[in-house]
Amino acid sequence: MTPPDSAERRKRRLRIARNIAIGVLGTLFAIWLILFITKGRFLKGPVEGIASSLTEREVAVKGDFQLYFAPFRIKFFAEGLTVSNPEWATRPYLFTARRIDTRIAPLPLLLGNWRLYWLDLTDGAVDLEWNARRTANTWTFDSSGDAKPLELPTIDRASLRDTKVRYRDPVLQLLTDLDFASVVSNDARIGQAVRFTGDGTLRSTPFTLKGALLTPDATVQRGQNKLELQARAANNIIDISGTLPSLADIEGVPLATRARGRNAAELLGIIGVVIPRTRTYKLNATLVKNDREYRFTGLKGTFGDSDIAGKFTVNMAGERVHVDATLATKTLDIIDVSPFIGYNPDVVAARGVQAAAAESGAAPARLLPNASLRAEGLRVFDADVRYTAARLRSDSIPISDISVTVDLDDGMLKLSPLILTMARGKLESDIAIDWRRRPARTQYDIRLASTPMAQLLSGFGVAEAGTTGTVKGRIQLTGDGDALHDSLGSASGRMAFVIPKGTFWTRNVQLAELDFGTFVQKMFEDKLKDPVQINCGLVAFTVRKGAAAADPILIDTTKNVITGRGGFSFATEQMDMAFRADGKKFSLVSGQSPVQIGGYFSSAKLNVISPELLGRAGVGLGLAVLAAPPAALLAFVDVGDAKSAACGPVLQGARAAGQRTTKGKPRDDVGNGKKATSGKRDDKKFLGIF
Repeated sequence: MTPPDSAERRKRRLRIARNIAIGVLGTLFAIWLILFITKGRFLKGPVEGIASSLTEREVAVKGDFQLYFAPFRIKFFAEGLTVSNPEWATRPYLFTARRIDTRIAPLPLLLGNWRLYWLDLTDGAVDLEWNARRTANTWTFDSSGDAKPLELPTIDRASLRDTKVRYRDPVLQLLTDLDFASVVSNDARIGQAVRFTGDGTLRSTPFTLKGALLTPDATVQRGQNKLELQARAANNIIDISGTLPSLADIEGVPLATRARGRNAAELLGIIGVVIPRTRTYKLNATLVKNDREYRFTGLKGTFGDSDIAGKFTVNMAGERVHVDATLATKTLDIIDVSPFIGYNPDVVAARGVQAAAAESGAAPARLLPNASLRAEGLRVFDADVRYTAARLRSDSIPISDISVTVDLDDGMLKLSPLILTMARGKLESDIAIDWRRRPARTQYDIRLASTPMAQLLSGFGVAEAGTTGTVKGRIQLTGDGDALHDSLGSASGRMAFVIPKGTFWTRNVQLAELDFGTFVQKMFEDKLKDPVQINCGLVAFTVRKGAAAADPILIDTTKNVITGRGGFSFATEQMDMAFRADGKKFSLVSGQSPVQIGGYFSSAKLNVISPELLGRAGVGLGLAVLAAPPAALLAFVDVGDAKSAACGPVLQGARAAGQRTTKGKPRDDVGNGKKATSGKRDDKKFLGIF
């Protein structure tokens, strides 16, 4: 049985609790009533102070202010509301609104979540900025500097008029301003679309954009939302579409991306990546953004008359932009290769290589372009690119199986290795261009494995049937210059092409075995009756400051020894070479005079009937007058004293000083890598050229 005093104490506690509850409820009701009657206008000053303290920003209301329960939802109304930005921001206010009227759910607010039953916003402006090091932003109210992603509240009903959003990222060098069309929603339903337009700059390149949220009803409820966006910049059109988990969240979201334009170099130039210009391009890929890394996968498209596929990633997190790519082409059109050596591909396609060279600044009749990549642009990004092409579309030389690894590191560009199959022969190159030097220094090392001449020269009059000869060679040059013309025009090094034993047969007039009889035979017949039998051959040049001199030119055949002197200039693109064929056996009809190749790379000239030949023809006519007609042939007699070449030094690619006859004697009838002097020579020597 409970003692009387215990029961009394329990009743007393219940009365105290009841009185406290009544007091609390009464106080709350009084507060609610006061707020309801006064609309909470007297709280304007305290709320501004508390909000400013909590956010460490200045929060102010210039006009009317209301904050109260109506009846159980928090009503907030303000005219001329401003929330300041940090001192480092370029705009004074994070948020401004001429008028804002909203209803806030109390319970979610206690848990740190914002749910707005109703939002009516007029002339709102939001300024979203990152600091210079991208370690803080304007929308994160945290003095520790821990930047957080932008999160939007859940909004059940909304009416937005004349809303503007500004976004600035100094690291990405991005600035954009967006204007949203008026939005009215009811019961979390906005309608068919929220549309917006805007403009801005990305790395100093102006752009415009327009887009729409196609399912905004899902967005206000934090559901999935379909986005469509089109941007135009530097003659390029970029379309992006995808499904976002929320309006401000694109991290890790796959976005279908389509780009098209007149020149892909203009597109990549927007982000500071320098490539040679292209013809019209169309590209499709899937874009996924993770922080400052932009990954494009499933890439497919075309540039000019070539196709391309693969993947690439652009990473902007480091000191310099870094591009990593794996790309492949099935058919690469040769015109689309031309920009990589300095030609405008549109000009090449329309008017040819010589016109493209002239447009690049080359002198008349020149072929090597003067165009240069921007050296400063090649030092603002790095790249690791792997590229393959199954086939090169070309009318002259059959090329396939192209592969190149490109490494660009702080202006040091390496194409190593660059491998391709040319006429069933393998060509492998290592090319290094140091753009850190002014002008750039290029090192060329090009190696041609044994290649059938029948396929290599099939486009130049060589008959595949009957030609078994091969050629292999190496080019090692070093030159200074920002353009291909300047680089080769200053280059020094050596070029050598070796021809092992084999046969050579032509369909048309060629320079092989140039005694007078066979040359006339080639002039008037479609083919030789028999192929040329080659024992060994070497065509080599020593290059000094862009000038290449024969060192040596020596081809030994079963009937003749073909030698050459002179050379050419990369700087002027002029050629001045003389070839001569001396018979190994007695020949009654022989030209005994050299044949000269002159002119320019773009317009070579063949001087078959040289002054010596004309002079000797005059002697023959004189003898014909003084004696019987057969005596005229004596002027063309070749006694057949040509010295056969020792093939060992020839096949080793030795310089002229190392060449020998089959009897071991040094040869003095080949170029020695030095410029020849002008002047008359005897019948058995060459024209004074170069």
